[in-house]
Amino acid sequence: MKAAELRETTVEELRKKEQDLRKELFNLRFQQATGEIENPMRIRAIKKGIAKILTVITEKNRQKAS
Repeated sequence: MKAAELRETTVEELRKKEQDLRKELFNLRFQQATGEIENPMRIRAIKKGIAKILTVITEKNRQKAS
């Protein structure tokens, strides 16, 4: 998921993607706690994805305010 791709989507779609990633992150943390996780680096990637989405949402909100 690249920032350029995220900038092309609407804020509503970004919020939906953020919600989906947060659910996936919760599930991965649950798997990690029970010792069932296959790829622990996926947690890091999900966190970065959420951060990218939040950054793009903030950029869009600032552009709208200007």
